[in-house]
Amino acid sequence: MEEQIAELAAQVAALQASAGVTNTMFAETYYYLTIPLMIIIHAGFLAYEMGASRMKNVLSSGVKNILAFAFMIPTFYFFGWWVYWAFPTGITLSAGAAGISGAEYASSIAFGWGESAQYMGPNIADQASGVFFGAFALFACTTASIMSGAVIERIQTVGFTILAIVLGSFAWVVAAAWGWHADGWMVTMFGLHDFGAAGLVHAVAGFFALGVLVNLGPRIGKFNADGTANHIGGHNMPLTVTGLMLIIVGFWGFLMACVIVPGESWSWFADKGATIYGTPITLSALAFNILMGIAGGIIGAWIYTKDPFWMMSGALAGIISVASGLDIYFPGLAFIIAFGAGVILQPCAVWLEKRGIDDAVGAVTVHGTIGLYGLIALGVFASGYPALQGEGVATVSLVGQIVGAIVFFLLGFVPGYVVSYILNMLGMLRTPEAAEKAGLDPTKVPAQAYPEGISTSPAASS
Repeated sequence: MEEQIAELAAQVAALQASAGVTNTMFAETYYYLTIPLMIIIHAGFLAYEMGASRMKNVLSSGVKNILAFAFMIPTFYFFGWWVYWAFPTGITLSAGAAGISGAEYASSIAFGWGESAQYMGPNIADQASGVFFGAFALFACTTASIMSGAVIERIQTVGFTILAIVLGSFAWVVAAAWGWHADGWMVTMFGLHDFGAAGLVHAVAGFFALGVLVNLGPRIGKFNADGTANHIGGHNMPLTVTGLMLIIVGFWGFLMACVIVPGESWSWFADKGATIYGTPITLSALAFNILMGIAGGIIGAWIYTKDPFWMMSGALAGIISVASGLDIYFPGLAFIIAFGAGVILQPCAVWLEKRGIDDAVGAVTVHGTIGLYGLIALGVFASGYPALQGEGVATVSLVGQIVGAIVFFLLGFVPGYVVSYILNMLGMLRTPEAAEKAGLDPTKVPAQAYPEGISTSPAASS
């Protein structure tokens, strides 16, 4: 009998070990797959920007976006990842209540040298750090690509690259530390909830772009002497619209990466998924609400504009508008919020244009304005929801979401304005007038986009 019990115990232990290995492999594979899905976002931004550019600037716009992606990876590795873990409690860099923040903790896990190097390179005992880093690095790439579209056709490549590094490896990372971490001071003090990063990714990037645009100025020919604006169309609307759809495809990976899978030592729960705040979530909720967000944004923009560019921009705006509460919203409410985003999208872009801002792809509006709209909407519809896992925690409130919106606006606009101002003073921001008139491709890129030329068709009359 004793032998049978011992054999049974051994079998149970073997089954438990096997289950543990299986779950760990699932968790590692889950985040690993979010990375190529998020790279699709950048394929989308590449197509989006190149289509929105005139023929003389097609390749230069693409080169800029490719470089943004390339520079984000090493800079996020060498210091961006450290910023996320060091800054949650604020500029004091002190440890928070959860024990997973502060300068000391960050230095122990997020540097590629010294003792922390074991977490920042091959280590068969650590199956989480690399894939988590990869997912966050792709978030950083996304912020740089958002800014990239707004400034096409007149920015210097080196100046843009510096701005991309500041945004992708510092500004948005501070926002993530403050509002997307269990020790983040905006979460613990104000109950900020931004599950899908509407504010800390999209709004920060959108308003960083606005700060840059103020100093960069409009493209030659965009505005008349009386201040009225001229439409400068891209050379390939189908490519732009296709790019927007690819961004939407990639967003499924982006939002997957916002979920903490269960059953690991670093998981919030053993039996269910959670947000980064430790509140419960299911992939089923994401499926309902992402799809309703896409549909609501498209329909709202279609009703208001009938323009395919704004319709597809509406799809992206729809997702962003409900991103903060994808884990909370009922699908019908998500549709209504996204519909509203689609309706206000073009009027907000026109309002900005009337103030002399030349945002070539509407990035400030789609990401910045709609990101804040989504944050505040959650404060209206989800007040009282626990912001964190545990007892006696802060709850979501309209005041807290407004505080988050203000902070994210400042974290985007201020560094974007200051750094671009300095670059402008150094002559590193704007391309020379002669190069801009001739086109950046023939003056800066040793290749031709369409060596045999292409034909275009006129737009339909309204």
